[in-house]
Amino acid sequence: MKVGMIGIGLMGHGIAGNIAKQGHELAMLEHPGNQPLDALKAAGAVSLRSAAELAARSDVVILVLTGSPQVEAVLTGPGGVLEGLRPGSVVIDCSTAIPSSTLRMAQAVQAAGGRFLDAPMTRTPKEAAAGRLNLLVGGEAALLQECRPLLECFAENIVHAGPVAAGHGMKLLHNYVSLGMVSLLCEAAACAGRNGVAPEVFVDVLVKGGGGGTALERMKPYLLAQDPSGLRFSIANACKDLGYFNAMASDAGAAKDIAAAVLATLEGALSHCEPGAFMPELASILGQPTRPATPAAAD
Repeated sequence: MKVGMIGIGLMGHGIAGNIAKQGHELAMLEHPGNQPLDALKAAGAVSLRSAAELAARSDVVILVLTGSPQVEAVLTGPGGVLEGLRPGSVVIDCSTAIPSSTLRMAQAVQAAGGRFLDAPMTRTPKEAAAGRLNLLVGGEAALLQECRPLLECFAENIVHAGPVAAGHGMKLLHNYVSLGMVSLLCEAAACAGRNGVAPEVFVDVLVKGGGGGTALERMKPYLLAQDPSGLRFSIANACKDLGYFNAMASDAGAAKDIAAAVLATLEGALSHCEPGAFMPELASILGQPTRPATPAAAD
């Protein structure tokens, strides 16, 4: 299969490597945000400077981008994918995006003669490199079945979430719960520190009680040894994802008071951290004497 990929970042690089490893003909879009491409080129992948050119030579175009604005620009902008998309080709959007935007982009792809799946990911760059991602897929079941062999090159678990945009909606729900739990742990850890509770005691008690779970396991290296590598997800990306969740909840008229508070906490922290700071570092930011104020704290 001829596959075109746009977005060879931390996640996209692992995806691309596994696609190339399985013998598919891979083309990649040149971009300053890409990870080094040398190993992929050595495996036979080619790089192109135009999204339209990439689309014109691809049976499937996979997007692994930051968010909705980038997806919309790559698909519908000048020289974008839709200018070169071949009839019947498939666009698979593995980015994290706002469902209302996803629906518009799917309609634009279909109007150009293509087909569309949204297939956002969970897990980390480590699983991307190992070909063990989770995919949450929105779109027609028959199209997912057609594309499943390609998706299985880099995914261990593939869930059909429902029609177009259901995958992106489920990803936002997942990230809200995951990042919300991490944010809560960070705030609790900051409070523990300011009340003289030793980190090892804090972690031990939570592990043995109701505070245990995946979020705490990812936070443990930082809480115990100031090592943020257990969750290599930036505060900036967390702000973006919580903003998308709040937008989705607003579009649906759903409750979002807690989500709004988490977003306010993250936005406050973002102005007090180094660019690229990872989520575990939120515990230290919130523990500072001059910690960032949230709307609730300002009252």
